[in-house]
Amino acid sequence: MDKPELEQQLKQLILRECDKEDDFDWQEIDTQELLFGQDSRIQMDSLDALQVSLALQQQYGVRIEGAKEGRRVLTSIATIADYIRNNS
Repeated sequence: MDKPELEQQLKQLILRECDKEDDFDWQEIDTQELLFGQDSRIQMDSLDALQVSLALQQQYGVRIEGAKEGRRVLTSIATIADYIRNNS
């Protein structure tokens, strides 16, 4: 799978898992945009991170170990895509 296709799938997965499909269109999300924190439009929280981590494991077979790795991997669409490409 090429990177743009993976990034598109990840944007859709995050909106679905975080129940934000009514708030954003996946095309509006930049791949470098922050997913957490006050500067984030998406404003994922710890429950969202858990749901996204489980969905990534189910769909892509990658496992995110612990909160520290989760914060690093789930920074943006680009960091998630890189993690999947390097660990699957």
